[in-house]
Amino acid sequence: MIASSAESVVLTPHPLQRVGAYALAVLAGAPDPHRLTRDAFDQAVSTMAEDATGAALVRDTKAARGFWLKCSQSLFPNSKMNHMPTLGKRTDEEIGDGVRRWRTRPPEASWPGVPCALCGREAVGFFGKVDVPLAESNVYRNNTPRGHEGLALCWPCVCSFHALPYGCQLTGGSTVAVHSWDDQFLAHSVRRQVRGNRMVIGVGREPRKPPSREVLALRRLRDYEHRISAGIELIVFNNNNRGQTLETYALDQPLAEWLRATLTGGPHQGSFRPLLRAHQTADRPGIVNMARNAFRDPQRVVTTCGHYLAAAAVTGNHRPDTDRIAAICYSYTTEVLDMDDSTLKEIQGTAARVAALLAAQDSAGKIKAFHADFKQPARLRSWLRRQAVWWMLAPPASVPDPAGALVTTRGYELLFDPGADSNAWFHREVFLIAVLEELHRLRWRPSDAAKVAVELTNDDLGPTDNGFMFHRDDDEEDQR
Repeated sequence: MIASSAESVVLTPHPLQRVGAYALAVLAGAPDPHRLTRDAFDQAVSTMAEDATGAALVRDTKAARGFWLKCSQSLFPNSKMNHMPTLGKRTDEEIGDGVRRWRTRPPEASWPGVPCALCGREAVGFFGKVDVPLAESNVYRNNTPRGHEGLALCWPCVCSFHALPYGCQLTGGSTVAVHSWDDQFLAHSVRRQVRGNRMVIGVGREPRKPPSREVLALRRLRDYEHRISAGIELIVFNNNNRGQTLETYALDQPLAEWLRATLTGGPHQGSFRPLLRAHQTADRPGIVNMARNAFRDPQRVVTTCGHYLAAAAVTGNHRPDTDRIAAICYSYTTEVLDMDDSTLKEIQGTAARVAALLAAQDSAGKIKAFHADFKQPARLRSWLRRQAVWWMLAPPASVPDPAGALVTTRGYELLFDPGADSNAWFHREVFLIAVLEELHRLRWRPSDAAKVAVELTNDDLGPTDNGFMFHRDDDEEDQR
């Protein structure tokens, strides 16, 4: 026998249903879906139906109050609230009746007698893309195939999907959901989003320019006071009738927790602003680039910091926040990227000796040449081999105990291991930061710094040739 849902909401393995379930709870004034009473559930469903009716009565997505109607076309296409060919021909009463029937539980006599595909309880019908985002592209068929009625769902699961937009960032096009398997964080994130969306949906006016999708997730982490026990997913979807999309980006738990602790002023209090300065470019704020790197290429965070510091060091100057940036990068490599302490110490040891070698020369041209060689791994290998010989023959006078090699076999392997799974390129990025940190500690200031600074070009300060680039999208939303 199939279990009855009795209008109780349960969390399922479907991330969007989970976001919707928490949004439904917030609309009902309940702390979480498990404590949602029958009366509160019915009231929340009624509230959503009235919001949908109000949007449909606007009849024009370009009207001043047409934002929620516009959004609905990418969420519930061809539904009773936005079927544009008929809205203009119907009276207010007909539109209201149609929307409320759509948002009313089907009569029990019509139930198909099958379990809900998500929770296993009794389904009230089969549902298609009018109610549920189905697939990432029309290439995969984003509607129900001929001869198939749709996805079997119970009424609480259907209503969770109806509540989903309240818990997401609305843009009028793609919708952005922040999801996590940490239920406490998910409740916090959705609660913040619903409170903002209630006003937007209620008045139908487009909100001010929202943050980029990755920055949205960072804001949710910054507002959260507890340790996060699971990773974070960004789910970006569009359920319209043409060009449907579904994209996901993820932060693993270590990175999510590191960002949360750093954003809220944990052990690295005062380090986040320097981190943002390192990521700032002429066309984008640091928070945007930082967030994009964290979600799309986490190792790029360290790389960006290295070249930010190098841009000053090759002119014979050093950022005053070099120590802070280096410390937070070391924390990032061990806590997030799982570099073991012995690897980090070996890289730092090699870097300290190389910095001593550079600091022995009263010329900014030396570090300029070093940075140029650094950008080409083959040239850096040759430079290190040459300097290792000179180190043994004529070590710098500033080095108290030059008996050790400039670079050990272990250090050389870490920096240049040619294996397919090697992290050598990343080790080199950490090595660069460590060299610059040591030069900063030594207070090295060459006499010809101003002259070298004038000679520099953008090419001198360009990124390392390590076979990767910044991710770039032409998507207008991503440029925010």
